[in-house]
Amino acid sequence: DDFLARRTWHIERRLPDAAAIARAAELIGAAKRPLIVAGGGVLYSGATEALRTWVDATGIPVAETQAGKGALPFDHPLALGAIGVTGTAAANHVAREADLVIGIGTRWTDFTTASKTAFQDRGVRFINVNVAEFDAYKQSGLALVGDARATVGALAGWSYAAPSSYREKVERLVRDWSAEVERLYSLGHAPLPAQSEVIGTVNEAAGARDVVVCAAGSLPGDLHKLWRTRDAKGYHVEYGFSTMGYEIAGGLGVKMAAPDREVYVLVGDGSYLMLAQELVTAVQEGIKIIVVVVDNHGYASIGSLSRSLGSQGFGTHYRYRKAGSLGLDGEGPQGDTLPIDLAANAASLGAVSERVRTIAELRAALARAKRAVSPYVITIETDRYESVPDYGSWWEVAPAEVSGLAEVRAARERYETGRKRARRELRPPE
Repeated sequence: DDFLARRTWHIERRLPDAAAIARAAELIGAAKRPLIVAGGGVLYSGATEALRTWVDATGIPVAETQAGKGALPFDHPLALGAIGVTGTAAANHVAREADLVIGIGTRWTDFTTASKTAFQDRGVRFINVNVAEFDAYKQSGLALVGDARATVGALAGWSYAAPSSYREKVERLVRDWSAEVERLYSLGHAPLPAQSEVIGTVNEAAGARDVVVCAAGSLPGDLHKLWRTRDAKGYHVEYGFSTMGYEIAGGLGVKMAAPDREVYVLVGDGSYLMLAQELVTAVQEGIKIIVVVVDNHGYASIGSLSRSLGSQGFGTHYRYRKAGSLGLDGEGPQGDTLPIDLAANAASLGAVSERVRTIAELRAALARAKRAVSPYVITIETDRYESVPDYGSWWEVAPAEVSGLAEVRAARERYETGRKRARRELRPPE
């Protein structure tokens, strides 16, 4: 009984030391090209409104981590979108030239920093707002150990305005990125649609307060770049460990927490096969979620990573073994595609299910799904090789040092070049 007793939790909102706030204000006041990187701490602290007020007053642009996506609505003129390995062209461009980076509630993971290559200005400095002291000192930054909302409010008390020329450049980059998203949403790729078109169609069908849920494969990276988040709680993507199978179970949890919101689960075929049976729970409990299965007949994300390292994507297709081998990605003996029918599988678990073949059919199916009252699964096949560009980012994944394959040796050369761009922040903290 004690364990289940109702409790009221009071969130302590600590402020950093006043001298540290004054030092941060001094660094901000001297900056010509400042950038805010909003992490999950902005959302967890309920700091989105405080952040937006500060950004409007100062003209400092904002890039977002996976956990921080939604810190600003996508259509804010200073919202650069995703940063890092899965970042937008706008955010990665501004990050390369930034002379001051203000991290709010971010742990500075390798995906956020593009393996320490995202920030290339030789004199760049960091201010880190974080409740965890360990993370606040990363990047040799000025540590502001405290609550995100309270600390942003304290910083807003100091006057600053970004140079007008810098703000104009940022707003132009944001407009250019918006045009790129529109291009990717409407590629018209044939004979199979691209994954970016599926994301665009679901995004357009979703309401302003609806939630997208995802976890693994190539979808989280593309969503980070392309999903147009309008509500701070509208983007729920688990990307800490790429937890395959989380999506449907996670969608159930989101819908239980917010029954007034439509929940869209985007899941690849590989991840769907890990934990599809949670559809049974959704049917049993009468919890309506809309599941869009992106079917590219295998592990497209791992196949792409393998090819980028000069390897050949062994066993990343759902194919029969042929001549003693599962085959390589597009080369060598290829068995026939396995007769996996994920739409039929979803129907067998009790969900309303349909397979669509075109973006127009997907749009119509989503309209039917919104009118439904029970779990609804839509399966669509996509072209596994039509991917979203990386926009100048780099991720440190080491290829073999010694190989008989020319492709692997070339990948190793690219890797060594990338490592030379990585910043090693070893100077004393601010």
